[in-house]
Amino acid sequence: MPDRPNVLLITADHWFGRLIGALGHPTVLTPTLDQLIGNGAAYTNAYTATPSCIPARREIMTGVSARTHGDRVFNEYLPMPDLPTMAQTFRDNGYQAFSVGKLHVYPQHDRIGFDDALINEEGRHHLGLLKDDYELYLQEQGYAGQEATHAMGHNDYSVRPWHLPEHLHQTNWTVSQMSRYIARRDPAKPAFWYMSFSEPHPPIVPPEQYIEMYRDREIDMPFVGEWAKNWDSLPSGIKARRWSGRNPYSDDAVRLARQGFYAMCTHLDHQIRLVIGMLREERLLDNTVVMFTSDHGEMLGNHGQWAKDLFYEESAKIPMVLMPPVNRADIGKDLRDDRLVVQADIFPTLADICGVPIPDTVEGLSMIGDRKRDYIYGEHWENETASRMIRDVQYKLIYYPLGNHFQLFDLENDPNELHDLANDPALSGVRERLTGLLVENLYGSDLAYLQDGVLVGVPDDDFETRGYDRNFGGQRGWRFGTGGKATY
Repeated sequence: MPDRPNVLLITADHWFGRLIGALGHPTVLTPTLDQLIGNGAAYTNAYTATPSCIPARREIMTGVSARTHGDRVFNEYLPMPDLPTMAQTFRDNGYQAFSVGKLHVYPQHDRIGFDDALINEEGRHHLGLLKDDYELYLQEQGYAGQEATHAMGHNDYSVRPWHLPEHLHQTNWTVSQMSRYIARRDPAKPAFWYMSFSEPHPPIVPPEQYIEMYRDREIDMPFVGEWAKNWDSLPSGIKARRWSGRNPYSDDAVRLARQGFYAMCTHLDHQIRLVIGMLREERLLDNTVVMFTSDHGEMLGNHGQWAKDLFYEESAKIPMVLMPPVNRADIGKDLRDDRLVVQADIFPTLADICGVPIPDTVEGLSMIGDRKRDYIYGEHWENETASRMIRDVQYKLIYYPLGNHFQLFDLENDPNELHDLANDPALSGVRERLTGLLVENLYGSDLAYLQDGVLVGVPDDDFETRGYDRNFGGQRGWRFGTGGKATY
């Protein structure tokens, strides 16, 4: 058995940072994550600097910011940058490396340094791949083309139970295929395993018994800040979002959406236990570092908003849970670490624990030890919905160029961001300081937001709210033509 520790890196999708029972969430059931924290650490101020799937995952895999890896606009057709990936770096240092689930790279079968990668592309056929590995699996099981016939949208918040036998759920598939990789590992080499879930990203289709688990639980309802209660006073950059300008959800529908979302999280949490069990029974668990995180969070109705691509806490703050190998007691147990952490820190942290040299290209900081950053810079989009963020140890400044709109929140005293303090005279110095940091980080097309070094943004007198989503939340349909004998 190799001496160097194995790595199991787990990512979810749309899982916001506070959505863990052990971290005080009032509703969700997460016994596995609770136990991982009990055996390690939760980094409670972890953020994505680009809160949508593709740029966030590029940062995780390369350890660099959007400015370096090249995407802050969710570019579906952009190949990975010419940088060493985490998978390739571990392989170059004697590890075997395998991935199962959502990679979200282009081209879609780019293995980005893994020995092999089984992918679930969630039906993104428009990018060229007509059958991913999950679709091939359903075809082999006699359910070709039926992965989306539950009829729930991929960016919508309607709910129903999973429509096929439970073992065919994509969460179960991800776990079973990862377990096979673990069982079939080369025993002479340490392993880097990447298990990447699409859940709890909509469609919200948990197995029925998980919805039933929440039937009698009190479901916490969304909170809405004072600044968000009046549509006319909202930042124009929010009004321009595809998830704004409409509210098709009644209170009952919102409650059901949250119930179904939490049910998906608990289903995922339970399935992770099977991989933990596989590692334990293979006598690998004590020498494996386990990390759980997410690409970004989910607004889930808070402040009247849904989905991601915003810099409010539920969208930008992510879980970051680390369970080290048993011989690394120095890292701590049942620890809450409140330093500012970003996704670029995952690469150097895992490499640090495993004794793998960290490439010079990596910009992130290892979470092992005492190194800390003073602030986080966030950026997303370059269009009318563009927003930028500075988050220091106490305050968060959000900037919407459309209309030159600023927001300021005191997260130490107002963690739900209910009170916008941008125009509070007592905090003018804080706003000025954070604005200065934001200006220092602007580049490229963002420089057009400046005039003589001062932020002026862009006029907001000619934009229109998008209204109802004519794509019906990215609705998929029957996938005819995917039947017959499976081909690879």
